[in-house]
Amino acid sequence: MILLIAPPVAKPGEPPAGIALLAGALRQRGVACTLLDASLEGLLFLLGLAGEAEDTWSKRALRSLDTDLAAIRAPKLYRNPDRYQRAVRDLNRVLELAARTHPQLNLNFANYQDDSANPLDSRDLLAAAEHHGSSIFAPYFSQRLTGLLEAAQPRMVGISLSYLSQALPAFALIGFLKTHFPQLPLVLGGGLITSWMSAPEWNVPFRGLVDHCIKGPGEEPLFKLLGIDGPAGEPMPDYTGLALQDYLAPGPILPYAASRGCYWNRCSFCPETAEQSRYTQIAPATVTTHLRQLCAQVRPALIHLLDNAVSPALMTALCDHPPGVPWYGFARVHEQLADADFCQSLRRSGCVLLKLGLESGSQAVLDAMTKGIRIELVARVLANLQAAGIATYVYLLFGTPSESLAEARQTLEFTVRYREAITFLNLAIFNMPRTSGEAAQLPGAEFSEGDLSLYRDFTHPRGWDRRSVRTFLDREFKRQPPIAQILRRDPPLFTSNHAPFFSGNFPWSMTMRHENSGPSPHFKAEKNRL
Repeated sequence: MILLIAPPVAKPGEPPAGIALLAGALRQRGVACTLLDASLEGLLFLLGLAGEAEDTWSKRALRSLDTDLAAIRAPKLYRNPDRYQRAVRDLNRVLELAARTHPQLNLNFANYQDDSANPLDSRDLLAAAEHHGSSIFAPYFSQRLTGLLEAAQPRMVGISLSYLSQALPAFALIGFLKTHFPQLPLVLGGGLITSWMSAPEWNVPFRGLVDHCIKGPGEEPLFKLLGIDGPAGEPMPDYTGLALQDYLAPGPILPYAASRGCYWNRCSFCPETAEQSRYTQIAPATVTTHLRQLCAQVRPALIHLLDNAVSPALMTALCDHPPGVPWYGFARVHEQLADADFCQSLRRSGCVLLKLGLESGSQAVLDAMTKGIRIELVARVLANLQAAGIATYVYLLFGTPSESLAEARQTLEFTVRYREAITFLNLAIFNMPRTSGEAAQLPGAEFSEGDLSLYRDFTHPRGWDRRSVRTFLDREFKRQPPIAQILRRDPPLFTSNHAPFFSGNFPWSMTMRHENSGPSPHFKAEKNRL
């Protein structure tokens, strides 16, 4: 038996796709697996540890904890944005109260930041493993993992490390396992590990603590470690064993990746390009078959397509063979979406929201980034999606080397002009990937002293530094009334993960959640007070 763990902290809105895909591949070959979302369970465990409150807000949040947990798992709350925002902020407030025992922590449902440790420094990660008993998750690890490992007797543990917010807790988890189960082989993989291992200077800093680090897709490397011959093929993820009713969403959300990498793969400064990730796609017919089978098993309220960009071929396949469940995901702006009839078909297939990586409203900036899109096309696509009733979550990136204040204001003007077709906005300040070809052409310095840093600072060729960008966003961009109105719609903390439920067109009649199913018996917050 293999134990596959997703460590804290990741947003607790949907199950971890990485370990589910590994489970699907292994179970298909007859290898038993147990899945553990230690992030969801760990966060629920901490909610049950919150102590006494002194201020009015905290007292109210503690009193309504169980009510808010039940509400955020039911559709009714999502029809009242104000009540939803209050419930999310109150739940997060209880989590902050639980973290008061660790004053160096900034902990919420979306992030874990320790002011005393750098997750981009292998020395601090090794220290987190050595001093695992001081982790805020140590009581959870001790209570949950000891019994699970003694009962399951796994031959190997795989840990999926995808986000920086998981790094320090993941190494505390590794330290716990190495201390109490020293003979148990540990395998570490996931998106963040892949990024670290893609750096030319990678030198396996976790040797002696972790038995194997896996770069990229983990199915076949795991097969080799287990002595299984043959390719992994196109396995269907298997979420069996995860408590889908416990996630903070109005019904199970089904994550599914139909591809790896990006089919465009030409954008300057993109981490996918910098890491030379190869694009692979599951055959669209196989994807639609998988989705039908998974929907029958999971009965999700929503499908989340995890692709960097859902391909035109897959969109067509979804139109021809709708999954029968609302869905959303990232898409490139392309000619297919400029066809009004196609957008209507996409809506009928269940598409409720598309995330669009526009980056800039300046054609000159888009050309410099080799985005391969024209502003005129973007305008047509936004209009067609709006007419079809498909919401948009538009991603904008400020501070790229080709941008200045003038181009940033073009982005502002574009956003205001098409505000009616932009449902949600994500604003980001550009980070230069350390391994990108462009990084060597611009002088600069490291963001972090850590040996695992993924980005570096740079001297902007047009003087448009991060402070100037931040000032523009805070004092000019966000203060435009139409833009401020869009930004206020964004669900707090859960952002794009919950945005489809607030898209204005979500078909609540299609949700299939069992309203009478309660949380699993593991670490229900309301049963866990000390």
